[in-house]
Amino acid sequence: MHIAIITAGGAGMFCGSCMHDNTWARALQAEGAEVSLVPTYTPIRVDEQNISVDRVFFGGINVYMEYRSRLWRKIPRPLTRWIDRPWFINMVTRFALSNDASHLGAMTLAMLDGESGPQQRDVDELVEFLSRQLKPNVICFSNALLVGCLKRLKSEFNGQVYCVLQGDDIFLEGLGGQYRQRALDTISERARQFDGFLVHSNFYRDFMREYLGLPREKFHHIPLGIDLEGHNGEPTDRNNDIFTIGYFARVCPEKGLHQLVEAFRILHARHPNTRLLAGGYLGERDKRYFADLQTQSKDLGDAFQYVGSPSSHEDKVKFLSSLDVLSVPTEYKEPKGIYVLEALANGVPVVQPRHGSFPELIDATGGGLLFEPGNAEALAESLEQLMLDSDRRIDFAKSGHENVRKLFDPVTMARQTLAVFEAKRVV
Repeated sequence: MHIAIITAGGAGMFCGSCMHDNTWARALQAEGAEVSLVPTYTPIRVDEQNISVDRVFFGGINVYMEYRSRLWRKIPRPLTRWIDRPWFINMVTRFALSNDASHLGAMTLAMLDGESGPQQRDVDELVEFLSRQLKPNVICFSNALLVGCLKRLKSEFNGQVYCVLQGDDIFLEGLGGQYRQRALDTISERARQFDGFLVHSNFYRDFMREYLGLPREKFHHIPLGIDLEGHNGEPTDRNNDIFTIGYFARVCPEKGLHQLVEAFRILHARHPNTRLLAGGYLGERDKRYFADLQTQSKDLGDAFQYVGSPSSHEDKVKFLSSLDVLSVPTEYKEPKGIYVLEALANGVPVVQPRHGSFPELIDATGGGLLFEPGNAEALAESLEQLMLDSDRRIDFAKSGHENVRKLFDPVTMARQTLAVFEAKRVV
């Protein structure tokens, strides 16, 4: 079986969704499938072997220029195609390319217009590449925002077309009132042409079914999986001189670092022998947010430190292995939670809000505690419990370490994916 996965680059950052797609594609290959991982918007950035094709469709710069300028749309495509080369997009994304939903409302609507919008040439190129060059058995889009291509694709391609839903609502909710509902209505209408939807939690299945008004029978639950190679941390007492709490995710309001800092302040006042280390990508959009957070946290001194974004898989594992506990208290209801699995894979228990996919992850792994969302005191108390009871903390670590390997490995994710595709395959 040949599967084409249409993924979306993260504008130069380590993006959870494109990292998931790359791991997924590699796992499917290991199970005998032929897989083509096709980037859109920007090249993907991952901390493992990157197997994506060396070509970008819907290159972010061209998409922007086509939206802004009718004259640009009249320039012969061969004269603008070079701007979609991965090396050029990678260079530009260091300086100017934004994926902030609040700035992209009108352009998102234009993208959703697909074959009748300003990106008509991009739609035609992707459809031609998929249906006439790759000719896969199954095509899987990594998010519903690519649905503008679907009508045109369905007219040329006779195989199955699926969509992985893994955070689309977060982007849509960030568009703002004047764009949000129009985008949601368009996606709801166009998405009905998908043969099915893949989700990684029962929570997100039920939420997106209602959010997009789609039939329940089209949804398939595929377990989340991470590449466990290199995750060598052991579930033992770290014997840190200072009890170390970690945050590992994009530094932004949605991921809730400010909530963790507030809870840490409560804990640190009770137990000065504690520290908070924050790691993760800090983009241009969120630098003011983080600067304000640092200003508000001056009273914590060196007890709160930002260690930057690990530049390699080895650096990520080294950071995680230095922690006693990890917490990413997201404000939104997380559909995946890869950072939870990565922490547990290195023997680090977690404390997460009781919403989104987290209850399912904690229930399946036994790897930590849940607390009332938005309650800094409750978060501080949960962290304090694990600090004061090392036996309980290590029990959580051992359970999580074992069950991540049993339930959330790439092989399980790939085999269950293939079972869905094979069950609906038309020979």
